[in-house]
Formats: sequence, C-alpha cells, structure tokens
Amino acid sequence: MDRIDAATRSRNMSRVRSVDTRAEITVRRIAHALGYRFRVHRRDLPGTPDLVFPSRRVALFVNGCFWHRHEGCRRAATPKTRTAYWEDKFHRTLQRDRRVNTALAVLGWRAEVIWECETNDRDHVACLLRRCLDLNGEDAS
Repeated sequence: MDRIDAATRSRNMSRVRSVDTRAEITVRRIAHALGYRFRVHRRDLPGTPDLVFPSRRVALFVNGCFWHRHEGCRRAATPKTRTAYWEDKFHRTLQRDRRVNTALAVLGWRAEVIWECETNDRDHVACLLRRCLDLNGEDAS
C-alpha cells in the first residue's frame, strides 16, 4: 500500500521532468565548456535525443537511472508496491531504448548514453564526452 493518497502521488509524478532535467543541463554545460556544439531534442531523429552532435553523427541520451534501469545503480531499485506494473513498465522502456538505438544505427547515427548518476562527477562526464565525440575513437583526456 502506498503511503500517500492517489492525488498526492499523481501531483508528485506530474513534476517528474522528461526534458531539461538537472542531469541533462549538467551534461550540456560540460559539453559546451569543452567546445562541443550541439542541438537539443531533435524531433526528426528516433527517440528525440537529448543532445545531438550533427557533424559527428552522435545522438546522446542522458538517461535517468530509475526509468532506464542502470544496471548496478542504487537508483534503479524497483518499488516494493505494484512490482508487476513497474517491471512491465521498465521492460517496455528498455525495449523502446533498443528500438531507438537500432533505428539511429540504420540512419547512420551512433547512440551514446550518459547515466544520471554519472553527472555527479564533472571530470568523469568530460572524459565520457571526449571519448564518445572524438572522431578518431581515441580517448582525448
């Protein structure tokens, strides 16, 4: 049983952002500071990537650990109530992620992911961005 009533739960869930999240803004700031230029939420690409680097054909997703099931992350815990509902919801999200990655690959784009929990370490995010955006495939750090 949920500890709060349905109306309060609904109000709380309505405040969960899908775009311009704190993690996404952090990645944008770091990418811009490193000199990378990008587009945000290109709706003409499958999955509407969070950041798009057209010259490199890279679509970057800043995934929430809970919703996209970051393996081994404490934020990816399954709620104890209505577990069947949540497991089905998470399964559909993972299927959608796979479909989007495949569709991007067919179009010649490379999909990359930065996890929400990784955005707490700015140096780590900078290293990840350099690695996935370097045209030679070498680590730039």
